[in-house]
Parts: sequence; C-alpha cells; structure tokens
Amino acid sequence: MGNYISKIFGTSPVGPIQDQMQTVYQCAKELISFFEHVLANDWAKAEAARAKIVELEQEADDIKKQIRTHLPKSLFMPVPREDLLALLLVQDRIANKVRDVSGLVLGRRMQIPESIREDYLAFVVRNVDAVKKARKSVRELDELYETGFRGAEADLVESLVHELDEIENDTDRMQAEVRAKVFVIEKDLPPVDVMFLYRVIELTGEIGDMAERTGRRLELLLSH
Repeated sequence: MGNYISKIFGTSPVGPIQDQMQTVYQCAKELISFFEHVLANDWAKAEAARAKIVELEQEADDIKKQIRTHLPKSLFMPVPREDLLALLLVQDRIANKVRDVSGLVLGRRMQIPESIREDYLAFVVRNVDAVKKARKSVRELDELYETGFRGAEADLVESLVHELDEIENDTDRMQAEVRAKVFVIEKDLPPVDVMFLYRVIELTGEIGDMAERTGRRLELLLSH
C-alpha cells in the first residue's frame, strides 16, 4: 500500500479514493474464483481465494482509515468533505459484503444445489460487473475535480451511473429468479441449509446494491 497521506495533500484529494475503489474491485472479482472452487467442491482452493478476499478487504479498510484520519477539515474543492467520506464508506461496504458472503459459505462448507448453480454463478458475476462499473465511474473523479464537477466530464459520469443502474436492475431480477428456484426445491433440503442459502443470495445481491449506491454518491457530488 502506498503513501496515501502524501497523495491526499497532492494535486487531487480523490486519488486515494480511487485507489481504494480499485482494491475493492479486486476483492469483489476474487469472489468469482471463490465460487468456482466452491462449485467444484475444491475447498482448499476456495480457502485460498477467501484468504485473498480478506487480505484485499483489510487493505481497502486500511486505505479508508488513512483517508479519514488525514483528510483535511477544509479543502479547496467544489464539493463537501463529508460527501467524499460518504463515498469512501459506501465503497468500503462493497468489500465488507464480499468478505461476509465468502466467510459464510466457507465456514459452513455450503453446497450450492445443482439446479441453481449456473444461475447463481451468473448472479455473482453480474454483481461483480456492477462493482466494475462503479470503479470505472470513480476513475473519473480526478477529471471531475479538475473541471469543477461540471461540463462534458460530468455528463460522462452521469451516463456511467445510468449504466450502473441498469446492471443493478439486472442483479435484482436475477436474485428474484434464483430465489424462486430455491423455493421450488427447498422442501427437499434441510431447513437450516435453506435458511443460510437464502442469506447467501441476499448478501450477494447487496454487493450490487452497494455498487449502485456508489453511483448515487457520485450523483450527489455532481449536484453541488
């Protein structure tokens, strides 16, 4: 991890926020490999993927703490300091959700039922797509800073946020479809397994929800 304190006092205070979002995306992306190993019943590789997720989540959390500690109270920026910190917090929650869902699955050595495996993995991938789109949007923060959060760059970010909304709509639809398929087979599964399976589906969907909230925070920055 780099020296984020010096970056904060550099030409743009949003650089560390972009760095954190990159780490968050790497964390979310690792969830795909994790579930591929889970579906293959390779728990050793799943455990290694989970360890990488935890490492990246902790790195993202460390960046968050450095920024919150050292970000000046007064910035010569066209947006409030509090809004930048709120964006940072939402980004951090994405990594937290990834850590939570992988920990639950690994801790219980959960078996994803055969009939929903393909749909569930596609659901995971689409949630990671949402994080990727959020990362792309946050990458424009430095340009927005230079242009005073106005002009063509602001229009570009608005379009990216709109695309993020569409992906999040996809994840909502896919979540409903996966839950419906679980409902069909739940009578054939142990009740405790069903309860935790629904929880895993819910946590997975919250990854996309947090990514979408990142877009909402960017829109708030553009409104100032």
